[in-house]
Amino acid sequence: MTTERTGPPLVGDERAMLRAFLDYHRATLAMKCDGLSDEDLRRRSMPPSALSLLGLVRHMAEVERAWFRRTMAGEDVPLVWSPEGDYQVAYDATGATRAEAFAAWEAEVEHARRVEASAPSLDVTGHNARWGIDVSLRHVMLHLIHEYARHNGHADLLREGVDGTVGA
Repeated sequence: MTTERTGPPLVGDERAMLRAFLDYHRATLAMKCDGLSDEDLRRRSMPPSALSLLGLVRHMAEVERAWFRRTMAGEDVPLVWSPEGDYQVAYDATGATRAEAFAAWEAEVEHARRVEASAPSLDVTGHNARWGIDVSLRHVMLHLIHEYARHNGHADLLREGVDGTVGA
């Protein structure tokens, strides 16, 4: 499997740029996982950390779900892997599979895209009940870009540790 990744445009309106950068980072995470077995994807970085590529995919499914479905769309849905709301559960990929993790992540990404596309502007707000704050769609998109960029740095190191592959 080879993930296609399109670079963000150099010129465009704010929403198009945010959307493109977010999709670029989503594709980067998928690229870091291309060609690896479930076992490779579950390989942990270093003790005692539970961090793995598959754990990152699972975590980002939770992040997409929390910010777009729960905060922006106001959906009353539990986290994917923890009905109790423990975000750390997603990082434990013990026994997890690519199929299961990517199906959840891809479903959340598609749902997030629908939420974003249906919003009339980046100024639309949602309520984050966890922190008791209101946030704009603009903030959520910027936050997700930041979250993916940070975790893609982790994914770089994890992938290099699995098979020596480096670079984006």
